[in-house]
Formats: sequence, structure tokens, C-alpha cells
Amino acid sequence: MQIDLSNVDAMATGCAFLGCGGGGDVIAVQAAKYAIESHGPVPVISLDELPDDALVLPCADMGAPTIFFEKVANGDEGRLLVEEMSRVYGRPVAALMPAEIGGSNGLTPIVWAARLGLPLVDADGIGRAYPELNMIALEINGVSISPGILADERGNLVTIRSVDGPWMERIARAITVELGGAAAFAGYPLEASRARDAAVIGSISRAIEIGRALVEVAGDRVTGLCQHVGAVEIVRGKIVEIEGQVDGGFVTGSAIIEGSGADSSRTVRLEYQNEFLVALENGRPLVMVPDIISLLDANSGDPISTERMRYGLRVALVALTAPPIWQSEKGVTLGGPRAFGYSFDYVPVEPRA
Repeated sequence: MQIDLSNVDAMATGCAFLGCGGGGDVIAVQAAKYAIESHGPVPVISLDELPDDALVLPCADMGAPTIFFEKVANGDEGRLLVEEMSRVYGRPVAALMPAEIGGSNGLTPIVWAARLGLPLVDADGIGRAYPELNMIALEINGVSISPGILADERGNLVTIRSVDGPWMERIARAITVELGGAAAFAGYPLEASRARDAAVIGSISRAIEIGRALVEVAGDRVTGLCQHVGAVEIVRGKIVEIEGQVDGGFVTGSAIIEGSGADSSRTVRLEYQNEFLVALENGRPLVMVPDIISLLDANSGDPISTERMRYGLRVALVALTAPPIWQSEKGVTLGGPRAFGYSFDYVPVEPRA
């Protein structure tokens, strides 16, 4: 398999769905297309195709998603990350892996891989998007986040060794704020043999499948997509209120969805921290992290990121059961509702038959 101009749009749509409103806006698809046109398609390989000791580098952008609209990357950040990690390890990076498949962070590694002539592995670190560096399956599975490397469009490069994932998040977030609120990050470097057990496998294939399914759906696209991926529609209506702010390197806020049609008597509050965290109706949680919560355009079925929400937009809120690693005790502790300050326990959304 490879990422080329025939499937990059489908992947972008799938990444937007799995991004849960965050992970950076998929405007990065334009950068991915330019990189493919300039340097050729990007091979996507199975981890089984790599030697056991091959060095795999998870990478992504870090910072508040809205910042990336104005603080544009130059595409060379990936080279800085790879060269520094190769220097630290004393051997070359064999392949890149999206740290998270959601939003632009599923696409930005395409840019870097194309420019560097490296393959991507068909896997990622999360299976969705999360706001904090250490909210990743690799952390749950005991992979060390260090060394962590930050690079920006000016050429600044910072290598960090932290005692654990939460400390890396605190240190790297503070540096990212000083770099202007956005930077490229690489961490959790690991060998292919370890990645086979610690990463979420098949993420790139899944994103492409979701994107293609949306294009092929006949009739109501929201209903068709939900049926294809096994998601549940929570409410359909229009956005009547939005509040949000950039705080501490995150975009936080909420949106109020006023139901329409069969949902006309309902009002749902959707809260987010970069990604959608919980949907509440009359104070009662309807769906919550770690489940995948996606906001779709009610007409086109296209996923809508937090920064593209607008008053009056007609939407459908859907949810998909989280990958198994996030339903484990460690997964819920790290990425469930209580990890974000909510006082209720995780209850998974019931998947469609």
C-alpha cells in the first residue's frame, strides 16, 4: 500500500473522523498533496516487514489546533526530528509512525516521510486523537517517552529527557507555548518488535476505509457512515452557541446543539479540550472519552473540527466505541472522563450490531 493522490483525500476524511474534533485541522492535506507531488508516493508497510531492531519514530504536531492556521510549518521540521533522534540512538530511523491518527496528526507524517524518503508503518500510537502527549497507548504499554524532541519552523530544536510521560507533557507543553503555541514533536522511539505489541495496528488502513466509505454512501451520508463503521448517532440538530479559548497550550470550550426533527425537544452540550470529551443532556453524560466522538455535517457527512464549528451549522453528533486498549483499566484511568476532571465513570457507547 502507499499514500498517493488517489487516496490521500480519503485518508484525510478518515483522520478527521478519528480526530474527535481535534488532532489539528486536516488542512494539512494540502501539504501532504504537495509533498507527494514533489517527492512521490509514500510507502505504507506492516511492522512485520521491518527487522525486529528497526527504529520506528512516532511523531506529530503539538499545540493548540487553532494556532496552526496562522503559524504555518515549513515542512522541514520532520528532518530535524529524524536527524536528532538518529544522532541520539546512533543509528538511522527506519520508518515513521503517526503518534496519533486523528486530524492533521495523521497526515503531517506523510509530509515528512515523503520529503525524507521514509516509509510509514500502518499503525499509530492512539487509534484516535488525545490532547496530551502521554495519553497514548505506548504509555499504557510501558514504552518510555524519552527522549522527546521538539522542532519548529524557525529551526529551533529542543531534546528533552523526562522521568515519565506526564513530566514530558508538562515540560514540552511549556516549551511549545514559548515557541509560539505550536511545534513538531517526536517521542516514544521504539524498535519494530516492541511496536508490534505496543502500538494500535492498522490505523492508516482504517482511516482510508472510513474516508472511502463516506464517498460511497448513498442516501443519508450520516446514517450510511454510522452503519459502515458501527457508530451510533447521538443527536442531530444545529449549533446555537459556541464558546472557546486558548489556555495553556490547549483549545478548550463547548458547543450547544439544539435538536431538530425527531430530536427537536433535545439540547445537548458538547465539551472539548482540543478533542471532544463528553456530550451532556440535562447534565447527564450521553457519551464520553475514551470513546470516539465525532461531529459531522448533517448534509455532507464530513467531519467537523472544533475550530470549524459555527453558529447555525446543521450537525450530527456520532460516537464509536474506543479501541480495546482504551477500555482497559489503565486506558480508562489515563484517558477516561475522570482524567479530565469529570466526576463520573466511563460507560462505553453501545456499538451497532
